[in-house]
Order: sequence, then C-alpha cells, then structure tokens
Amino acid sequence: MIKRALNVTREADFAAWYQAVITEADMAEESGVRGCMVIRPWGYGIWERIQRLLDDRIKATGHENCYFPLFIPLSYFEKEAEHVDGFAKEMAVVTHHRLIQKDGRLVPDPEAKLEEPLVVRPTSETVIGTAMARWVQSWRDLPVLINQWANVVRWEMRTRMFLRTAEFLWQEGHTAHATVDEAREETMKMLEVYREFAETCLAMPVVAGEKPENERFPGAVATYSIEAMMQDGKALQAGTSHFLGTTFSSAQGIKFQNAEGQQELAQTTSWGVSTRMIGGVIMVHGDDDGLRVPPRIAPWQIVIVPMLRDNDEDAALIDYCKGLQAELAKGSALGEPVRALLDLKAAKAATKRWGWVKKGAPVVIEVGGRDMAGGNVSVIRRDRLYREDGKLDSAVVAKGDFVAGAAGLLEEIQARLHADARARMDANIVRGVDSFDALKAHFEGAGKYPGWVEVQWSKPEGAELDAVVERIKALKLTFRNVPLDATPADGTCVFTGQPAVERILVARAY
Repeated sequence: MIKRALNVTREADFAAWYQAVITEADMAEESGVRGCMVIRPWGYGIWERIQRLLDDRIKATGHENCYFPLFIPLSYFEKEAEHVDGFAKEMAVVTHHRLIQKDGRLVPDPEAKLEEPLVVRPTSETVIGTAMARWVQSWRDLPVLINQWANVVRWEMRTRMFLRTAEFLWQEGHTAHATVDEAREETMKMLEVYREFAETCLAMPVVAGEKPENERFPGAVATYSIEAMMQDGKALQAGTSHFLGTTFSSAQGIKFQNAEGQQELAQTTSWGVSTRMIGGVIMVHGDDDGLRVPPRIAPWQIVIVPMLRDNDEDAALIDYCKGLQAELAKGSALGEPVRALLDLKAAKAATKRWGWVKKGAPVVIEVGGRDMAGGNVSVIRRDRLYREDGKLDSAVVAKGDFVAGAAGLLEEIQARLHADARARMDANIVRGVDSFDALKAHFEGAGKYPGWVEVQWSKPEGAELDAVVERIKALKLTFRNVPLDATPADGTCVFTGQPAVERILVARAY
C-alpha cells in the first residue's frame, strides 16, 4: 500500500481531509476571531496569482480599479428593502467610536455612540450606487465600469476556511449603462470572463448558467453563476454576475439625461469572485498527499531541493542548483517567466520534499551529489506522484533536457489537471431523470458522492416555486443553475408535471 502524506483520506472523511490539506499545506489557520482566518504566505500567494491573472482580464474588458470605504451608513441599505432583507442577518454593525475603562474592562463609551450606525461592508452596491448618482448626469457619462479588490464581512453562522468565512477577500465589479441591452451584455461578458478564467487558470471545469428566482442576488433582475463540481460530488458556486436593472439606480438616484434631453434611470450590474475559489481549487485538485496547484496559479512552479550533506560538496551543489534556477528563470511557460525557487531552508531534504508535495508545487526537483556529477536532476511531478508499483516517481533527467522541456512540462501538468477534473465532472452529471421520485431515489441511493442531476422543469415562480424549493430542501438539495448550453426542454417538469421550458441542475452544495 502507498503511504500517503496526510493522516486522513478523501474517501474516509472528505471534510476532515479538506481541513487537513489547508493545515498541512500551510494555507491558512484560525485567527482567534470566530469565522475569520489568517491566510499564510502559500495560500495568499495563490490568491495573489488569482488577483493578477483575473485583474488583467477585468482591465482588458475596459474596467478601472477603485476603492470604496469599509463602513457604509445604515441609511444606504434602508433605501432598498429587498437588498437589506437579503443581508440583514449577516451584517456586522459599528455603533460606537470609542472605548473606556470600566470596572477593569474595556467597554463602549455611552457618550461615543454614533449618530448613525455603520455597516461593515457586506457588498458595495449601495455605497457605489450613491457615488454613481454623483458621477452620472448625462448619457455622455456612461457607461461607468469599475472594479474593486477588497474584503467584506458577512456574519456567517457556520464557517469553513475559504468556503464560507465571516471575513473574506474578493473583487466586486459595478457598472452603470444607458440601456438594458448594454447592461445585459455586460452581465454575460463578465460571466464569460469568469468561466474562461476558471477553466484556463484554475484548471477548474465549470457550468455557466442562470440562477432560478429563489437563488438570485437580493435586488437582482437576473443572476448568473459558474458552478464547479468538487471531488465529493457537491457543487460550489465559484462566481456570480448580476443584472440589476434599475433596482439600485432607482433607490440611489442614478439618473442621466439621454440624447433627447429626457431623464432616465441607469441600468446597473455587479459581479464578483472571492477567496472561495481557493477552496474550490483544493477540493477539485487535491489528493491524499495534499494540494495540487495548477501551474498558472502556483506561486512557485518549480521548487529545487538540494540534498545537502553538511560536507565539502555542499557549496558546489548549491552553486549547481543556483545555476539551474537561473537557467529556468530565463525561460517562459504559460505566457509568463518560469517561477523557480531554490529551497535552502535548514531542514532535511526529505522533509522539504514532502512539505512541497503537500503544498502542491507542480514540480519538485531534487539534486544530490550523484545528480550533479552526472549533470542531471531528479524530477517529481505533483500531478503524477507515484509509479505503478506504488513508489515515488522520481525521474532522473539531464539538466539541459529538463530546462529545455520545463515549459512543456508545466503546460502538460496544467492541461492534465483540467482534463482529469473535466472527465470527473462529465461522468457525474446524471441526465434522463424524469420524475421527482426518480430524483429522490438517485440521491438516496447513489452513495456518498451522488454528483449532480440535470432535470427538466417548468420554471415555476412565486408560491409555486417556494413549494418546489421546500421539497428539494427536504432532500438537502439545491438548484444550481440553468446551463447556458443545455439541450432545449422537450418533456414535462419533474416537480409540477407541467410542460418543461428548460433544464436545471440539482445538487448538494457548499
């Protein structure tokens, strides 16, 4: 049997395995504040890569970065009833601006109560909408295309690192347009940016589609999402894009004079992804030895570990490894310079090797005295860690050949991680379920990892939809989205028995 680096497997306990990966890969740790985490350098390095690659894409579509305050006056939310209802239970509120000593303790000073409570940013539609109302006067001021990278606070009751935390990092885009068509085009454009980014950079296959009415962002006319399948078969909403219509422009007074001199309300959108994507990367690509990071988002793509012996040969071995690092840095892979690290920490080579395996560095290079003498390196691929006999797959390669092939190797690893995840997702979406009883039977009888089911439905609304949602909630299921590329409906709704109008994905979810 192969001895794995983690003390728990995905099969034995997926939730415990997920936490073990975060811990053993030095991704994050508890902060002392319920639901908040300290993101350690390796985890934050992955987030920085996500930021850089996604920020380039956002700017390429014409958006500019900005920043808005963390604190939002409560009155801003009160202008939009549906929006405040959607976030009311999750809002953290600042009511005082000073502390005093009382009976040996620090307490809020009763004399320092704020005239108006301030909400710690759960999302920024209200505060940005207020600014847009100042900025937009004429049709010539449109469109407004902005984005901000920030932190937000939503006081979640049940938290899990990266997936659902009280404070998390994200980007949120906000735009205002003169027409419905322009705003809807923007909504779909950014959904496609997210889809392409997830597939290309995270190696994470996703399904892009529209959310049903009950899953819309509070105040949105339409919400679209990208949904990813985790290795336990559950769905993860990895990003959303919302067409807001005039909901917020009406509440915040975002008006403009059109070319004919008439006053109109602007059409707005918002869209965002967060550090939740990192949780998705863990659960899509991780294995029982830890994390596997796709090369595009790996802080270090190649890690060089010299096998030092505390003897006279060490200096020459370090120089040999430095030369390898310099040669690699001259090359490029996946459109960027190769990121290679020489690990000279004071630890045993085997300890460092397994540390990088658990962190998921795409390639680990070990170099010993025999390798140096022969002009070679020993190569470990994180996507293919073991040979068929169960032993670690460490291939001895001529140093020059490895340098020449490094770009191709990283591209191959990126493609293989995506292909494996795509094959797994495609194999675990069940179609052809034509009744509620069959849907129920599938999720009750498919074992620990039932995957997703695509069913036909009549797109019920209002009370009728509420009744359907209660039925699937009883099975611990949720509606994910209506895939944009789904086959047209041709049967009856499995929930209402009425003629179906579209197909929708049903799954258990994070």
